[in-house]
Amino acid sequence: MGVTMDGTKQQRRGNTRQRIQDVALDLFAEQGYEKTSLREIAERLDVTKAALYYHFKTKEEIIVSLFEDLTRPIEELIEWGRSQPHTLQTKQEMVRRYSRILADAEPFFRFMHDNQGTVRDLRIGDTFKDRMRGMRDIFIDPEAPLIDQVRCVSAMFTLHAGMFVMQDLEGDFEERREAVLEVALGLVTQAHEHAGES
Repeated sequence: MGVTMDGTKQQRRGNTRQRIQDVALDLFAEQGYEKTSLREIAERLDVTKAALYYHFKTKEEIIVSLFEDLTRPIEELIEWGRSQPHTLQTKQEMVRRYSRILADAEPFFRFMHDNQGTVRDLRIGDTFKDRMRGMRDIFIDPEAPLIDQVRCVSAMFTLHAGMFVMQDLEGDFEERREAVLEVALGLVTQAHEHAGES
């Protein structure tokens, strides 16, 4: 069964480690994490199990490596946000960049969503929660009224909901992403304008 590669996957194709990650995610999505074996991943890649072993000894290692690769941009975004002035512009830029990060890592976030038990067992969930707290601390003004703090945190979760809950809405991926982004930016802006009034 040949897998057609789209543009983004084409760029990643030269890198064996990334090819393993991509193919593993495809298989996990098709038949479930539990049911997929390293041998099947090797077969789909058309490499020996030994070649696969050179990069990853277990399925868990593949998932943890994906998690680390794909959440590194979130860490970098948090560092950037902490170094910026606490302005509306900073928050809006954070929302825009976060939306792009989520879109780029969409297959993996879908995996996290569909395999919450595995994610818990691998302790990935804890690290992810820490990152979310880091993001939240940049979005929230501690002096702001509670309702505006909720608006800011809701902006983050609107982006998450856009990934999972809204998959069946009309429009293609990019149109949905734009619509979700607009709502998230609106929440952050509204919270900020309130703060200005009080």
